[in-house]
Amino acid sequence: QTWLLVLGLTGTIHPFRKTHKSILGKFIQEFNLVSSDRRSWKILLFGVLNVICTACLLTWCNSTNSMALTAYTYLTIFDLFSLITCLISSWVSMKKPSQVFSFGFDRFEVLSVFASTVLVQLGALFILKESVERFMEQPEVHTGRLLVGTFVALFFNLLTLLSVKNKPFVYVSEAASTSWLQEHVADLSRSLCGIIPALSSFLLPRMNPFVLINLAGAFALGITYMLIEINNYNAVDTASAMAIALMTFGTMYPMSVYSGKVLLQTTPSHVIGQLDKLLREVSTLDGVLEVRNEHFWTIGFGALAGSVHVRIRRDANEQMVLAHVTNRLHTLVSTLTVQIFKDDWSRPLLVSSVLPAGTHSLSDYIGPSGFLGPPLSKHPDEPEPLTSTPSKPSSPPPEFSFNTPGRNIQPVVLSSTQQHRPYSLGLAYGVGLGMGARMPSVQGYRTSFSAAPQRYGSNPLPSQMNQYRP
Repeated sequence: QTWLLVLGLTGTIHPFRKTHKSILGKFIQEFNLVSSDRRSWKILLFGVLNVICTACLLTWCNSTNSMALTAYTYLTIFDLFSLITCLISSWVSMKKPSQVFSFGFDRFEVLSVFASTVLVQLGALFILKESVERFMEQPEVHTGRLLVGTFVALFFNLLTLLSVKNKPFVYVSEAASTSWLQEHVADLSRSLCGIIPALSSFLLPRMNPFVLINLAGAFALGITYMLIEINNYNAVDTASAMAIALMTFGTMYPMSVYSGKVLLQTTPSHVIGQLDKLLREVSTLDGVLEVRNEHFWTIGFGALAGSVHVRIRRDANEQMVLAHVTNRLHTLVSTLTVQIFKDDWSRPLLVSSVLPAGTHSLSDYIGPSGFLGPPLSKHPDEPEPLTSTPSKPSSPPPEFSFNTPGRNIQPVVLSSTQQHRPYSLGLAYGVGLGMGARMPSVQGYRTSFSAAPQRYGSNPLPSQMNQYRP
């Protein structure tokens, strides 16, 4: 009665029920996991300061009516995206591979970099669209807070870039191709470093693209402020906004292309030569006959995965070959799958492979005795199954003798009840060996000349002569 009372109060007991959390509950759980690390507190602090700074800059953009300052403020918003990418990178380093994500969570930070760069490029396109509209009717720009906003944005952007180490963006900026802004500045940097060699560590081989875009945007805003203050050229603000938008788009485009290729699981171009060299070394290992079906792709930034099939000799040791192949490729491929299979020498006998390409089936070639023979001819007036028209021979088969029995007549397979030896010649001739001895006649395939006498000098029967008379 006590158990019945408990069941009546609590209902059905589910000891293995899984608790389903909401999306907000899962987000709070993962956020607590990230915030448990003290290194993430610095990122969160800069994130809060970034939100406050961005709100102030957007207010000043509205009061000054400056499109150039708005375009420069979008770089501050990009800093907020980069801080979020830092948090995601820290979260990825804490998570372990699961059944759903067997390769880990590295692709989340790749997706974060791709989304951040694409959003900034969309903002740059929006600035270009608004700038084209402002060229038609240029409003007046107030320079009261224009210079102050420029210095505040530049200071905070450089402080964020130099204080917080962003591993994903640092890797992408080094691995992606250079932007057109970096190429032009690199030419000037080589000339400047020839005069002042101490600047080579900072300007060469190429500048940090994020620092470069911030300095170039601040320089454009400084020129805008001076021209508006001196000559009241309000159109310079719109031109500066378009220049900042183009520089932003040109800087972010190579990074979005590189991260997009990683998401598409393509092989990085800078490791193709090394992979080819390693595969050639693997193909020369003892016991390896062939390396095929190789596929390598990038899981995350700096994490390469791959799979390969290796065919080995039948007498080779599978574990030894697997160890050598893994040892060679593991220096470059962190996650590797190697399929080892031995060479198969057996070749299955396919009867259909020896049949000529035609309309004859296997039953047309096998006689009643069980041996392969010539195909049975069809009646000339028998309709074809495909065309339903009588088939007629185009020309008679070539003959090298005249008035011979069996001319233009296909051989006929006759039934035989005697046992046959394999590979018999099928002739019914008796060959005399001298001294009255002869070999026993072997019954086999009969041709049009099967009416030959059994012994030399004997007269054949009239029925045998008339059997194949045309």
